Amino acid sequence: MEQEFKGKTAVVTGASRGVGKATAIALAQHGASPVIIHYNSHKAGAEDTLAAIRDAGAQGIALQADLASVPETHRFIAELAEAAPAVDILVNNAGSLVRRAKLMEFTDELYDEVMNLNVRSAWLITQALAPSMIERRSGIIVFLSSIAARNGGGPGATIYSAAKAAVATITKGVAKELAPHGIRVNGVSPGTVDNDFHARFSTRQILDAVVAQTPAGKLGTNEEVADTILFLCSDASRYIYGQTIEINGGMYMV
Repeated sequence: MEQEFKGKTAVVTGASRGVGKATAIALAQHGASPVIIHYNSHKAGAEDTLAAIRDAGAQGIALQADLASVPETHRFIAELAEAAPAVDILVNNAGSLVRRAKLMEFTDELYDEVMNLNVRSAWLITQALAPSMIERRSGIIVFLSSIAARNGGGPGATIYSAAKAAVATITKGVAKELAPHGIRVNGVSPGTVDNDFHARFSTRQILDAVVAQTPAGKLGTNEEVADTILFLCSDASRYIYGQTIEINGGMYMV
């Protein structure tokens, strides 16, 4: 896979940190250029990602948008169309729990924010990029789900879990629709990854409990998830369609 993606244009949302950052850098290291990254508030992280992309010999472009906002998502799509009229690889990674809130604490505004960010933005971006892929009869799309979609998540994460379950279902539906046009659509479902997401939303006690229940005996890493995404983008997975691969050290076994 050293230059597997040479000549390919890639887009990774939520790439200023975590899995998105690791994925964008890995795509660049394996030949993708330009690699267009999206970020919202963490500009310094986006700049770090761009620097690593350029160190890999690829061109990098950063676009800012709050994908929890529908108008902002449409603005991002318009700017993306100018930066890259034809995209070969789309990784819909942007997402967040936003904040933990139990049933009686959950407001309409928080519900919309979680759903817009995790589901609607990915749907709209895919909808915008698919026509060019269909025209060229080529393209790869990867969605990011979560183990929370399978087990309902931790305390206060019910709507986030529902959003990630929706993403897994969208993965299957879009895969069926686009497969006849030469486009492969798949997803990944990370377990608990030792990164900024859980530094913000989980306690050390929660993380220690997860490790104790995980057959592999450790949390995942951003790079482990990124490696699976790269596999799904590569020709090695050319007959895989509509699957969401679980990456969780054995925490969830089908």
